[in-house]
Amino acid sequence: MIRLSSTIGPVDAGIIPLLISTYEKQTGVNIECSKAGTAVCLENAKTGNFEMVIVHARALEDQFINEGYGLDRRDIMYNDFIILGPKEDPAGIKGTTAAVAAFKKIAAAKALFVTRGDMSGTHVKELEVWDKSGKRPDSGRDAWYYTFEEGDRGNAHTALYANNRNAYTLMDRATCILQRDKLKIIPLLEKDEILLNFFASIQVNPQKFPGINAEGAKAFIDWLCAEQAQTMIRDFEKARFNEPLFFPNSDEWKSKQR
Repeated sequence: MIRLSSTIGPVDAGIIPLLISTYEKQTGVNIECSKAGTAVCLENAKTGNFEMVIVHARALEDQFINEGYGLDRRDIMYNDFIILGPKEDPAGIKGTTAAVAAFKKIAAAKALFVTRGDMSGTHVKELEVWDKSGKRPDSGRDAWYYTFEEGDRGNAHTALYANNRNAYTLMDRATCILQRDKLKIIPLLEKDEILLNFFASIQVNPQKFPGINAEGAKAFIDWLCAEQAQTMIRDFEKARFNEPLFFPNSDEWKSKQR
């Protein structure tokens, strides 16, 4: 058995369950998947109860590896984040091309913004943009900046909550596509390079936890990075929505595209 701690978004979107079920059918190896925000995934992996993680916050990933808990970080896939907001756009960010400038406008207008506030990959990316804007808000001080108390349930729940509050929020593209029929808040800024969202696998270090199935985790990660899984990521739900939810991004895949 392989125990995987994965960030919530790609599990809820369905791509992680599809990859797991395909691998299990081909190999007979059972994979047990637990989902949480990236910070919690990495903390959970420090217990020795997991062989690998799939996460999306590079600073936290590097810290995990530098502390000796992880090794062999490998890119798996990516998508990007979108700033959603009310159609009325009280902060006037529509037409802005830079996420940092948009966040400055939201702060200046004190327009309601919903954050996950849980150090998930989505929250870490949001904080990166706030920090670059020089306008990082404080949910305890700034009434317009609201931490969704159930943010640790994932992006879909956060998006729907922001929608109910008619607020701005930062959301990954897959969630925006999957939830768009339920949302009245709309995409107001996208396709800024700072909003790219990279997912990576990291193997838990067997020197820290000698009893874990390191060989099994490595085999699964090798498969995730190889052509079959990367093609599945490329094609996942693309026909249904007429656009991709995720893009393949392993080194092996990129080398074949050159």
